[in-house]
Amino acid sequence: MTDQTPITPELLLHAYAMGVFPMAESANDPSIHWVDPRRRGVFPLDGFHISRSLRRALLRADYQVAVDRDFAGVVRACAARPETWINDAIFDLYLALHRQGHAHSLEVRDHEGQLIGGVYGVVLGAAFFGESMFSTRTDASKIALAWLIHRLRAGGFTLFDTQFLTPHLASLGAVEITRADYHRRLAAALGTPARFDPPGYAPYPSLISSMGSSAPSSGTTTSGATKPESQDKTQMS
Repeated sequence: MTDQTPITPELLLHAYAMGVFPMAESANDPSIHWVDPRRRGVFPLDGFHISRSLRRALLRADYQVAVDRDFAGVVRACAARPETWINDAIFDLYLALHRQGHAHSLEVRDHEGQLIGGVYGVVLGAAFFGESMFSTRTDASKIALAWLIHRLRAGGFTLFDTQFLTPHLASLGAVEITRADYHRRLAAALGTPARFDPPGYAPYPSLISSMGSSAPSSGTTTSGATKPESQDKTQMS
């Protein structure tokens, strides 16, 4: 469905609460399409797959992770691909949601501070709507997802919406559910409080790499031995 009516940040949030999200045909197409897939991709928050190679990458400590340091930079990097659904209007809308505290980015940098991977999305209640991710270095987007999922679990989130299921996301544990099931989960998540910045949250790479099936506490820190990835860019949808 295409809507030529100007979209405000408030209308966009209402759309997410109804289970639909916007896409453009290309960066140069000014029109926006509302999408409500018959089958929806989601990440079970206790089912993220950490392979041996990803565990080694998480533990190498040759990267830095930050939240909301450069939201606009992450969205630009996600859009910097031959085919993108992020046009100027969509970019501006997400930037507005970020300023309102409804959209967040998790960023991965090398030790020189260069942005090498990241993911961003929209937050409503205990739902995180993953919009897009990118990677310019091997495993950078997987590292971003691992840190993001740990944060969502710590903050009390119950739904991580990936919109569509790609082979890349499926290899990391994402699954596909029906539209009806998604809307049930969404309704429950919207009525549940959650925090993207849980009090006292300060994880370590070893904690991220050892994620198990039990969700961490949002108020404590545990210390301890604590589309395809081969392309330059990856995306949720």
